[in-house]
Amino acid sequence: MPASLDNHTTDGLGKNAGTTRGVNFMDPKTLMQIKNLQMRAKVIVEGFYTGIHRSPYHGFSVEFSEYRQYVPGDDVRYVDWRLFARSDRYYVKRFEDETNVLCYLLVDTSKSMGFGANGITKHEYARTMSATMAYFLYLQRDAVGLAIFDEHISEYLPPRHRTGHLRHLMAALQREPQGTGTNLAQPLEQISKTVRKRGMVILISDLLAPVEVLATQLGYLRSRGHDVVVLRVLDPSESTFPFTNPRIFHDMESGRKIYIDPQAERERYLEAFNNHAAGLTKVCNDLGVEFVVCPTDRPLELSLFDLLRARMLQGRTPSHNDRKARRVT
Repeated sequence: MPASLDNHTTDGLGKNAGTTRGVNFMDPKTLMQIKNLQMRAKVIVEGFYTGIHRSPYHGFSVEFSEYRQYVPGDDVRYVDWRLFARSDRYYVKRFEDETNVLCYLLVDTSKSMGFGANGITKHEYARTMSATMAYFLYLQRDAVGLAIFDEHISEYLPPRHRTGHLRHLMAALQREPQGTGTNLAQPLEQISKTVRKRGMVILISDLLAPVEVLATQLGYLRSRGHDVVVLRVLDPSESTFPFTNPRIFHDMESGRKIYIDPQAERERYLEAFNNHAAGLTKVCNDLGVEFVVCPTDRPLELSLFDLLRARMLQGRTPSHNDRKARRVT
């Protein structure tokens, strides 16, 4: 069943964006019935474009491709005043060397990503999101790379835009994960050391790891001049803990089985979860990192709004947050 965006805020568009009324996106469960990953990505991207053209945001995707938001220090001669009159926001024309993005998709395939209480595992959702972004960036003639990781990077494809590269990306994403635990430090550190040219790094993970590790590694990426986007994939039950009956819970990474009475443990679990979530949000805010929580019932088309917003903000002048990133490292 299609999901109407009347009930979904498009936080990837910005704080004042509100809702995109009249745009219908497909339910993720319906999309997962398409077995071919590239076809699934194609359906999402085509639906995204169709929805944009039928919505009050007509022309939005074109503007994001050809413009970026004004930041202090930009030459005011390049402000598009006609676009300002239409949107009440300042945009400057992107020059040719600014329009091509060098993007790295980092996809978590650890055991915890195999959890799914609503019929969709976090891993299936994450790789569909990754495939959708890769397909979209490829159509935009951007160079996109991929790093698949659990405790270490298991597969790496450097960013390219040439015949056959998209097929290799899809084949890598299609493989079933073999990982166990999550180690965000090693993959992020390896990417930081490998990537020399400034680009966009998109981390897709459930982030079930110490906040301190994320702060250090994201700070290092930001200090190297990369624009970083963190997309946290969660099953809705992880943030609400709706379980009621006592049962055996299985730790998917350690293999440990624990008997838990949800009525007795809910308050303590939610407190720990919310404290961890608040820590992640603070780290990303302090470092100037785009941070979006993506529950697996969220329409996948919204991830493209997140990507487009990050693209428009790419190349912004160094800010107070950038200086903080340097201090963290």
